[in-house]
Amino acid sequence: MSDRRPSECWLTDMDGVLVHEGQALPGAADFLQRLVDRERRFLVLTNNSIFTPRDLAARLARSGLQVPEEAIWTSALATADFLAAQLPGGSAYVIGEAGLTTALHEAGYTITDTDPDYVVLGETRTYSFEAITRAIRLVEAGARFIATNPDVTGPSAEGSLPATGSVAALITKATGAEPYFVGKPNPMMFRSALNRIDGHSESTTMVGDRMDTDIVAGIEAGLETVLVLTGSTRAADVTRFPFRPGRVVDSIADVIDLV
Repeated sequence: MSDRRPSECWLTDMDGVLVHEGQALPGAADFLQRLVDRERRFLVLTNNSIFTPRDLAARLARSGLQVPEEAIWTSALATADFLAAQLPGGSAYVIGEAGLTTALHEAGYTITDTDPDYVVLGETRTYSFEAITRAIRLVEAGARFIATNPDVTGPSAEGSLPATGSVAALITKATGAEPYFVGKPNPMMFRSALNRIDGHSESTTMVGDRMDTDIVAGIEAGLETVLVLTGSTRAADVTRFPFRPGRVVDSIADVIDLV
């Protein structure tokens, strides 16, 4: 890692770093406990906008990982935070599930299908053609287009599912309007996370499993970065990118002694 002062705050991706297919990865529980023992401020990040932090905390607990809901930061929360800063008390037509609608409500937004300020697209298990058509017409009528994250596919037991990025592309093709993506790799998500825990970029480390989202966003946000090889990016892939993480390790177990 580069010559910086010790990290007071830690951001870590969830899938591929702490868990894989609902199972805790080796070292994840010990890493989280080390953060608590050393009194480090931390957040677990995910681009998944389906679930609320309470839902995700319960899912992590079932895998044996204890993470309080206030230590979870989702693309839905980052989106709500962004919109509340852009237009306090605004309105939105939302395609998404409880994670997104709850975050927007708590940010003071009204959800409506009549003349909204924004069309906000998130992830859902069942995209409705009727809802997408309504979104297209509202964007054509002048609503600004926001999406929680650019991920084009999501996993399922049967294989890949179309995700937010794919549906956003459909709406863009129909309207000519490009969405503003708030989630990773937009460093905006990291900056809003740091604001939540009163952190600073020069004393924060980001741990992720993807060069094209976690690491590049961490670099652009000015964070120290650690790539673990238990998720999407393999060791042979690293040299293909024009940027490098501060450190590459096999798994989260190798990060424990860095805390």
